[in-house]
Amino acid sequence: MNVTATNNLQQANQHSLMAALAPVRQALQRQARLAQGKPDKEQEEEYFSPRNGLSPHGALEKLCTTFGLSDFERDVLLLCVGMELDASWASLCAIAQGVQERVYPTFSLALTILPNPEWSALTPNAPLRRWRLLEVGSGNALTTAPLRIDEQILHYIAGVQHLDERLMGIVEPVAAVNILVPSHHQLAQRLAQTWVEASQEAVLPIICLCGDDVASMQAIALKACELLEMNLNAIFASSIPTGINELNNLMRLWEREAILSNSVLLLEWDGTDAGEGLRESAIATMVERIRSPLVIISRDRRKQRQRPLIAIEVPKATPNEQRAIWQAALGDAAISLNGHVETLVSHFTLSATTIYAACAEAKGKLATQAEAESPIHNQLWDTCRIQARSRLNDLAQPIIPGASWDELVLPETQRQVLRDIAAHVRQRAKVYESWGFAGKGGRGLGISALFAGASGTGKTMAAEVIAGELRLDLYRIDLSSVISKYIGETEKNLRRVFDAAEAGGAILLFDEADALFGKRSEVKDSHDRHANIEVSYLLQRMESYRGLAILTTNLKGSLDQAFLRRIRFIVQFSFPDANQRAEIWQRIFPSKTPTQGLEARKLAQLNVAGGNIRNIALNAAFIAADAGEPVGMKHVLQAAKSEYVKLERPLTDTEVKGWV
Repeated sequence: MNVTATNNLQQANQHSLMAALAPVRQALQRQARLAQGKPDKEQEEEYFSPRNGLSPHGALEKLCTTFGLSDFERDVLLLCVGMELDASWASLCAIAQGVQERVYPTFSLALTILPNPEWSALTPNAPLRRWRLLEVGSGNALTTAPLRIDEQILHYIAGVQHLDERLMGIVEPVAAVNILVPSHHQLAQRLAQTWVEASQEAVLPIICLCGDDVASMQAIALKACELLEMNLNAIFASSIPTGINELNNLMRLWEREAILSNSVLLLEWDGTDAGEGLRESAIATMVERIRSPLVIISRDRRKQRQRPLIAIEVPKATPNEQRAIWQAALGDAAISLNGHVETLVSHFTLSATTIYAACAEAKGKLATQAEAESPIHNQLWDTCRIQARSRLNDLAQPIIPGASWDELVLPETQRQVLRDIAAHVRQRAKVYESWGFAGKGGRGLGISALFAGASGTGKTMAAEVIAGELRLDLYRIDLSSVISKYIGETEKNLRRVFDAAEAGGAILLFDEADALFGKRSEVKDSHDRHANIEVSYLLQRMESYRGLAILTTNLKGSLDQAFLRRIRFIVQFSFPDANQRAEIWQRIFPSKTPTQGLEARKLAQLNVAGGNIRNIALNAAFIAADAGEPVGMKHVLQAAKSEYVKLERPLTDTEVKGWV
């Protein structure tokens, strides 16, 4: 709507409002004259003549129709409107009521001067108070208490519409999104049609959009609202109050706002963490009792006690749809990528909004540097990794890969298995999609590995090497911290991790698998049964995960063989022998580190794993740096003594023989 049309509507609304106020003012003036003993010879009907010329499309008339106000209730509201718009209204109220201090409208005044008075108009369940159109101030009696129009209602009647300031920070408009893939556009049409068909029901059903792609589900809800010429506002679950009075006030304010602005409420709700029972209960109460249109975004279908709920599954955009989005977002640059778009589509599962953002960011970076330094496909890959990792950072510990194949000291057999793992991840799209292996069934398409070996034998380093070669993010998840004593919480924790990782195919490193994968014992009670369910759930998610999931354990023998058969790769990290330890010592110090007289063969006499060797080398470097000397055997000896104290082991003469 252009500015001229808007101004014309505002002027028409103002004219209609002034015309509606005129007879109320006349009635107030008449009562003031009577209170002063000035007889009024004119008939009352003249003051409440028919409201000719009032626009049925004005804000006041729309308000009255929407909330079902009677003529008397409308005039009570106008009595309070005049108080805010006319400076002389206060003195007229005081004179009309015969009390100098009563410079405000009261229900007693309304009953006296307005036609067709209704005592029921000011009851709590009547529209004026139920919808908070009026505020009743404190007073000795209800009839003489001050009446004041709610500020938001005053603005609405005056033709100024905006979100109620009491809802700001709790509710906010959902930003417009112009990108919606065809399959999601169909879901938006389905959602809109569902609302149309349910509009005649006594209670509107809740719409629950279920899936992992929050941005796309928001876009679907927004498109459905646009099709019905409605607005969409989102509420933050963390902002919903837990106190019953505050909750009731929020619901009433929003229900009124939804009616006035023709709005739908969007709630992203996946349940709260254990220990937040009060908030979970408050959200459930609001969802059950609120009567305005409501859309819930959730990974899973929510269960309701009474209010009907319609669940709509929202799958992620198909590979073809993602490919089309990439090509549209890249424009002419897509031609020069030589198949890299296919790699992006196969590895990252991003929403349309995120894809456009990634392309814009990559193009922006390229504009400030030479293309030869960093080709656009590298920029896109790195940008996608950044876009995809945001949710995972809150759930797992990121590990920045710093190791290379040259630093990894392992027998060739184990090194080859690690190379095979990297090849499976790298060629996943070609084998599963182009060569058709995905059509053989969804189970087992995930790439899983078990790294078994004592602490410090290189399990984490091997994961770093693979992540570095594939240019993938690596995240560590401590399974011992994921396991919960509450039934169902362990699966919920694991689901959050996998769902967050799906978008970018990060490598997931699950430490301490022994905590969950112990040998399956006879099921004696519900706890044993649930422990097996937790293990099965983790294996199921690993098998269907688009990326690489690695389990680590110090005790492979304690794991159940039935579970091990479902792992694709198993790599045994043995304790390094003397030759391997010597090789580790030869590579452990960076090339920039000054050294003098270090003998790898003698250092290899220390009977420790690679992780301990790294600790000793690092400590020796600090000791030498503090002494202002190159790293030598004496510094390593001092560091070794410190490491052995930590290991609670004696440092034998055999291990340090011939050092100094």
